[in-house]
Amino acid sequence: MSLSNTAIEPLCFREALGHYASGITVITSHVDDEPIGFTCQSFYSVSMSPPLVSFSVMSNSASYPKIRQAGRFAVNILSVEQVRISNQFARRGTDKWHGIEWKESPLGNPVIAGSLHWLDCEIHAEHVAGDHLIVIGEVKALDLSKEAVATRPLLYFKGQYCNIGVHGIV
Repeated sequence: MSLSNTAIEPLCFREALGHYASGITVITSHVDDEPIGFTCQSFYSVSMSPPLVSFSVMSNSASYPKIRQAGRFAVNILSVEQVRISNQFARRGTDKWHGIEWKESPLGNPVIAGSLHWLDCEIHAEHVAGDHLIVIGEVKALDLSKEAVATRPLLYFKGQYCNIGVHGIV
């Protein structure tokens, strides 16, 4: 079988990748007195020195051009108690900030109350990759919340939210 003649079906590709558990974040910024944000599960660390992180976003995102304009963003790492927030920031065309408590980070980005941790970043680089953009940020500040020690992260696995229980994923 020649691999070059084999097309990968998008639904099969998505299903295969769904077997990889990922954490859920909300990427936020603030520009022209407007908080901006979207749910993102494709977030990861890139480098320890300098401290770099990355996320991927759809090329046609309505939120990302404003984040690019600001030149900075915060990564809010969600806890298992924040499913509603994840869903709210995943919707297009709604007031994503309705009922959301937040404070300003040192760089001026919104930090969502109750998040496990947050990272405050300046945009370091951006790369086109298919129908997405890969954004790399340099971490300028972070919060290691002491309350988060006993809190579990919000995870996504096989198309649904899940969390880590005492004996694994529940």
